[in-house]
Amino acid sequence: MNDEVAERTARLVITTGKELLRGLERGLRAYAMQHSRNESLRQMKRNGKLAAKAAKDNVRKKGKQTVKQLIGQNQGVSSMEVGDSGIRDFKRIANKYGVDFAIIKNKDEGKVRYTTFFKARDADAITQVLKEYTRVRTKKKERAEKPSILEKLKELKAKLKEQDREPKKKRVKKRIKKKELSL
Repeated sequence: MNDEVAERTARLVITTGKELLRGLERGLRAYAMQHSRNESLRQMKRNGKLAAKAAKDNVRKKGKQTVKQLIGQNQGVSSMEVGDSGIRDFKRIANKYGVDFAIIKNKDEGKVRYTTFFKARDADAITQVLKEYTRVRTKKKERAEKPSILEKLKELKAKLKEQDREPKKKRVKKRIKKKELSL
């Protein structure tokens, strides 16, 4: 009987040990697979970030840029002075026509001047931009030169008040003199 118990105990220890080893083996395999997955994901992320950064660098920027970016496109650059005002209008019109440009602010002798740089290949679009820009600027200057309707109205009100202050006899005499002159 002792031999049977000892034999059963030995079998139990052996089978338990085998199951324990199988479990550890499965666990280590799962860990190794998960670790390799995570490592490959990390590497893909790194490569993806690098690829995204490279793609971002390769994408050509449009519209307003820095002079360095504009020159970096190796397509030739031409420049022109815009003036001291209306730069916002210029930007809007240039973006409308899809022109690549860069603007630099120059402060010379107390005056603020803007110099714009264009790609040389955009020559036709630049001429269109300049035509529209000059048209917009002349319109704004004409509007600035015109007195506003409110100012005219205030002036007329002031004249009417002055006329109301004059005695009626003087106004009547003025009307009679005007009629006599016209006859």
